[in-house]
Amino acid sequence: MKILHVTADLDRRKGGPTAACLGMAELMARRGHQVRIITTDRGYEPEDGSQKKSFEVEALPGNWPAFFGTSWAMRRRLAEVIREVDVVHLHSLYLFHDWVTGYYCRRFAMPYIVRPHGTLDPFIRRRHRWRKGIVEKMFQDAVLRGAAGLHYTARDEWRLAQPHALSHRGCIIPIGIDLRQFENLPPPEALRSRYPMVGDRKVVLFLGRLSFKKGVDIAIKAFAEATRDRDDSFLLIAGPDDGIRAQAEALVHRYGLDQRCLFTGMVSGEDKRLVLSGSAVFVLPSQSENFGISVVEAAACAIPVVISDRVNLWRDFHDARACLTAPPEAGPFAVHLRSLLGDPREAARLGRCGAALVRQRFNWDALGAEYERMYTMAVRDKALPELIDG
Repeated sequence: MKILHVTADLDRRKGGPTAACLGMAELMARRGHQVRIITTDRGYEPEDGSQKKSFEVEALPGNWPAFFGTSWAMRRRLAEVIREVDVVHLHSLYLFHDWVTGYYCRRFAMPYIVRPHGTLDPFIRRRHRWRKGIVEKMFQDAVLRGAAGLHYTARDEWRLAQPHALSHRGCIIPIGIDLRQFENLPPPEALRSRYPMVGDRKVVLFLGRLSFKKGVDIAIKAFAEATRDRDDSFLLIAGPDDGIRAQAEALVHRYGLDQRCLFTGMVSGEDKRLVLSGSAVFVLPSQSENFGISVVEAAACAIPVVISDRVNLWRDFHDARACLTAPPEAGPFAVHLRSLLGDPREAARLGRCGAALVRQRFNWDALGAEYERMYTMAVRDKALPELIDG
């Protein structure tokens, strides 16, 4: 098959969305398909030539207004390319590339699959509602109705999206990771060498964008409460600023955690491996999370994870007894943190169960047949199956 992915950008600072798109492309290319990604050059940093890609990336110039992901060069290129492929995978909603991709796919009778990337979750959908309402009338509703179906990465994402998806057709297939990236991790001491401030204390890790929805404030408050009577723990906040770092730093100061908390900024590659290798607990109290790739990465390293029940993959981990979950509130998260910091045996058990689950369900090689089946159905039937609750 000839598979085309279209996305607004491949900015690695945005974490999961970029990793997912690249991972899906690499997966299908390894299985012998011809894969191409068309995107804009916003935030795109091509990898060096040391590793030749098995798929093609076209990063085209962007135009004003940037917030809409506008790129007239992309529009012209899609008019040429869409007729040459078998199926299109369209990532996210409410942006320029949705309008032009949906238009040309319908014009040329090309089947396409929409990955909403959590934008139909009520928590996200109601933000900037007036602006999104205009976009829906202009083109977004037509894009959803014309799709072969939607690609969800977790069952909870599908359930939350149903009132606004405008389609009952789709597939639920998670995102994977390359397990090889998390083999032969640096020793825990490497983290202490990089950040001497940590000392010999147990590290509670928040890894992700510092975004309004990620619950960074909840993580800080929960850590402060859980460690009020102990000084053997340290909070490491790793991720790029997405608009709230100043508020988070002020909260750290307010709770008197200046000597027990560190903001690292974005970490990737070997820096991310180093941060994961030296952490004792991972925490993600998101208000909304359509998947949660950082949860999978932490679990792959056998780190016990504490996540909110708004992280849409929480049921998979809960059913495997591989996490602790709570509503996105400081009190319940503090209880779980206190428990794991005081019970190394239970923490180790959770870590083992998480690592086993990732190997079984969340690595790309285990997902290849599911993705291939989704694309095949879209090409053959021009429609994905109806999703049924239960």
